[in-house]
Amino acid sequence: MDDLETRELRYFVAVAEELHFGRAAERLGIAQPPLSRAIRQLEHRLGVQLLSRNRRVVALTDAGGVLLRESRVALDAVTAAARRTRRAGNEQQALVLVTKAGASHELLQRLLALSAADTHTAPVDVVLCEVGEQARFLRSGRADVALMHRPVDDLAGFDTADLYTEGQVALLPSGHPLAARPQLTLEDVSNVPDLPIARWPRLDGSYPDGPGPEVHTQSQLAQLVALGKTLLVIPASSRAWQWPDHVAVPVVDAPVITTVLAWPAGHHSSAIAALVRAAARIRNTP
Repeated sequence: MDDLETRELRYFVAVAEELHFGRAAERLGIAQPPLSRAIRQLEHRLGVQLLSRNRRVVALTDAGGVLLRESRVALDAVTAAARRTRRAGNEQQALVLVTKAGASHELLQRLLALSAADTHTAPVDVVLCEVGEQARFLRSGRADVALMHRPVDDLAGFDTADLYTEGQVALLPSGHPLAARPQLTLEDVSNVPDLPIARWPRLDGSYPDGPGPEVHTQSQLAQLVALGKTLLVIPASSRAWQWPDHVAVPVVDAPVITTVLAWPAGHHSSAIAALVRAAARIRNTP
């Protein structure tokens, strides 16, 4: 049989992440011998070797790498199902909206105001996150809806409602010569020797090569720009967190960014539907 139990997947993920049976057993709160037996039984049932191990080293095989990725997705789905079920059973539960800190600030204010004015809309709790984290919040069930951006965010598996489409700006230290320009192009900002462009994480969490700093948090990014260490290209509405030491200059040939309201595909609760209706009232208005 190919049926897998969540307990088996949790055991395997612990070993695959720790690459050490002793540490994995301690993390799980069980003894090491039953954990080792469980992994051997799992390999036997699947008919593949998941881990290569000797007395010193534990490593993932190719098959083990596949199961690790699939196990994380499956366990997240199980956890999300439990969280969503609990919320669905509580009529007083607020709708949780996650958004990147500083992004689409004015749009979010208007959405919350429209939602609060509609007696059929559930209360909305806002959770602020860092770059690219909205998808994980939705998939894990920690949030019901999210403000995200096409084409830069991971929208796979989500239903969406478009809210607003806009251009992008280059955020620069105020004293830099480029900050005095009325507009810029991507070529202008892509290779500035004294101001390398900040590197955002890709959808898989990795970073592209380049001389610019790796961006982890909004506050880190804001300070690096103010110190003259980097520049970045962002949606124009993200200037809500702009410092006095920053200048925003339009980048005329940058791809347009569409802010969307996103939620897990197939989840059509009345609370989400009401928020989508509120969102439709502000679509592409100034």
